Amino acid sequence: MYDNMKTAIVTGGGKGIGKSITEHLQENGYEVIVGSRTEGICGDVSDPSFHDLLVDTCLEKYGSLDLYVNNAGFSEWQPIETITESFLQRIFEVNLFGAFWGCKSAIRGGVSSIVNISSLAGKRGSANNSAYVATKFGMNGLTQSLAKEVGWRNIRVNAVCPVLVRTDGLIHALDNAFPDTEKFLKDFTNTQSALGRLPKGQDVADMVLYLAGASSVTGQCINVDCGVLPS
Repeated sequence: MYDNMKTAIVTGGGKGIGKSITEHLQENGYEVIVGSRTEGICGDVSDPSFHDLLVDTCLEKYGSLDLYVNNAGFSEWQPIETITESFLQRIFEVNLFGAFWGCKSAIRGGVSSIVNISSLAGKRGSANNSAYVATKFGMNGLTQSLAKEVGWRNIRVNAVCPVLVRTDGLIHALDNAFPDTEKFLKDFTNTQSALGRLPKGQDVADMVLYLAGASSVTGQCINVDCGVLPS
C-alpha cells in the first residue's frame, strides 16, 4: 500500500520558508504533515513530545516517514548587553533544542533523510546577533555529528544554510534591529551577493527536495546564498 508513497514532516511549515518547503514537497509527490504553532498539528518544537506526536501521526496515517525537516525557528538581533537569560533560553530551546528533539523523534520513526534549516549565520558571525548565530553553529554541528552517528542505519542528515530570505519573520526582526530595513537589504545585496540578488523561499525548498533524494550526500551544510559566502 505504501511502496510508492513519499512522506515528510515539516516543522514551522505553515508560513515563510517552511510554507515554501511544504508546497514544493507536495508538488513533487510528498504527503506532508505540518507542525507549527498555528497550522497543521499545533504545538511547540521545544517540547520533545510534540515531535513524537508528529512522527506517530505520520506513521499511523501513512505507514512510513521518509523526510523530516527541522525548519521552525526565529531570529532576533540583540547586542549582548540586552540579552537576558529568558531570551537566551528561549532562542536555544526553539532553534537548537527543537532540532535535537526533531532529529531524535525522526530517527526513532525510521526516517530516511533529515534536513535541518540552518543559516549562513551558522558559518560566520555577525554583530549584535550572537545568540542566533550560536544556535545555528550548533545546528550545523548537530547535523555533522548525527550524519556520522546514524549513517550506518542508512539515515542521512544534512543542513541548508540560506542567507537573508525575505519573510514576514525576517522583516520583523530587521525592523527591530535596523533603522531602515529596505536600505539594509539593498546595501547587503549590493555589497555581499555575487549574483546581485538574495535567495527566495523557493530556492531553499529546491535544495531540501534535492537533499531528500540525494542518496550519497550526508553531513553537509549547504549554502543557499547567491554567493555571499563561497565555500
